[in-house]
Amino acid sequence: MDVGHDLLILGVLFVLAFGLGRLGKLIGLPAIPIYMLVGVLASPNTHFFPLDFESADVELVATFGLIFLLFNLGLEFDQDEFFGNARALLLSGGTRIVINMAVGIGFGFWVGWGAREALVIAGMTAVSSSAIVTKLLIELRRLANRETPVILGIAVVEDIFIAIYLAVVTVVISGETDVWAVVLKLGVSFLFLIVMFTIARWGGRFVSRLVGTRDDELFTILFFGLAVAFGGIGELIGVSDAIGAFLIGLVLGATRFRGRIEQLALPMRDVFGAFFFLNFGLALDIRQFGSVLWPVAVAVVLTLVVNTAGGQLIARLNRLTPAEGFNVSGMLQNRGEFVLILATLATAAGLDGRLTPFAGLYVLIMAVVGPVLAVNSERAGARIFRRRRRSVPAPDRDRDRDFALAEAAMAGAPGDDTAALEVAADALPAEPQQEFAEVSGGVDDGEDWQPDHDRLAEQAGAQSDVHGTTAAPPRERDPEY
Repeated sequence: MDVGHDLLILGVLFVLAFGLGRLGKLIGLPAIPIYMLVGVLASPNTHFFPLDFESADVELVATFGLIFLLFNLGLEFDQDEFFGNARALLLSGGTRIVINMAVGIGFGFWVGWGAREALVIAGMTAVSSSAIVTKLLIELRRLANRETPVILGIAVVEDIFIAIYLAVVTVVISGETDVWAVVLKLGVSFLFLIVMFTIARWGGRFVSRLVGTRDDELFTILFFGLAVAFGGIGELIGVSDAIGAFLIGLVLGATRFRGRIEQLALPMRDVFGAFFFLNFGLALDIRQFGSVLWPVAVAVVLTLVVNTAGGQLIARLNRLTPAEGFNVSGMLQNRGEFVLILATLATAAGLDGRLTPFAGLYVLIMAVVGPVLAVNSERAGARIFRRRRRSVPAPDRDRDRDFALAEAAMAGAPGDDTAALEVAADALPAEPQQEFAEVSGGVDDGEDWQPDHDRLAEQAGAQSDVHGTTAAPPRERDPEY
C-alpha cells in the first residue's frame, strides 16, 4: 500500500467534499448526501476519476465514524424530557413508529427479498434523522412553534426505539437457526440494555466520580476509549458495536460532564462520521441503482404519504391544527444516518446485496427531499389548510350606550350630571369591535398558549450541536449526522 498516494487522494476527496458542501448549504442540503456523492465519484465502481482507492482502505476509520455517530446520539439523549412526559411521548412517537413499521414490513415483503431483509427495510423507512430534524428546527427558527415540543419528543422516543430495534435486528439477521440460541442472544441483549439504562438513570453521580479529571487530553482519551471499548463489547455479545457505543454515550450523558464531553466529542463525530459516509459511497455501485429503482421510488412515495397522514394523526393527538400537523410531518420526513447504519449491518450479515444500493439511493433522495419539504412546510400548510373565519355579530353600540348612560345616572355622580354622562359615553369604544371565531380542522382550546422558548432551545441544542451559556457565546456546528 502506497501511504503517500492514499493520503493525497483522501485529502483531495475531503477538500472536494468541502467545496460541494458549501454549494449544498446554499440550497439547504445537509452534508450526508454530499459525502456520499464524493464517495460515489471516487468509487472504483464508477470510473469517474482514475483513482485506485478502495473502501477497505478507510474501513477501520469508518467504523470509528459509526461508533461516534451512535455515541453522540446516546450522549444527547434527553432523559428528563422522556421520563417527565413518557405517557404523551410514547402515545405520539409510539403510534408513529408502529404505523411506519407496519407499512415498512408490508413493503419489505412486497419487494420479495426475504423476511430478514423486510425487517431491515422496515427499520430504514420507519425512523427519521433526529440530528437533521433538530438542525432544521434551529435554522428555520421554529423553536417557538406550538408543534416543536411534539417533534422533539418524537425524536427522543425514536432514539429509544433505535436502541431496542438494533438489539433485536442484530440477533435476527445473524442467521442463527436454533430457537434457544436466538432466545439466549435476545435475553443477553435486553439484559445489556436494561443494565446500561439503569446506570444512566440512577448512577450518574457514581460514574461522574470515576471519569472526572481536569485534564482535557486525558479526559478525551478516556471517553474515546470507552466508546470504542463498549462498541467492541456490543459486537462480542451480539448487539452490534453501534448499540454498545450508544449505551455508553447514554451513561456518560447522565454525568455532570455531559456538556464537556459533547464539546470534545463533536469534532470527532464530524471527522469520523465524514469517513463513514464517504466509505459508504465508495462501496456503492451506481450500476446497481437500476435494479432497485422501482423499490426505492415506491419507498419514497410511501414515506411521504404515510408521514404526511401520520402528521395529521399526531396533530389530533396533541391538539394541534392541521397546518401544524403538516409542519410535524415535513420535519419528520428526513432520513439519514440510521438507514446507512442498517445497510452496513445487513451487508456484514450477508443479506441480499441489493440492500446497499437501496439504502444509498433512498438516502440520497430523502436527504434532499426532506429538507426541501421542511423549509416549505409552513407556506404549503397555509395554502392547503386555508383558515376559514366566521364573524360574530358586532355589539349593538346604541344599546350599549344607553346602558352606560343609565348606569351612570343611577350611580348618582356628583357635580354636573351631564358631564358625568358624557364621560361614561366616551368610555365606550369609538368603533364597534368585530370578533372572529376561527374555524379550521384543528382543535383550539381558547387559550393563548405560548411554549417555553428557552427550554425548547436548550432541548434542541442538546439534540444538535449548538452549545453555550450566558457567560460564553454558543459553539455552533453543522449537525448533519
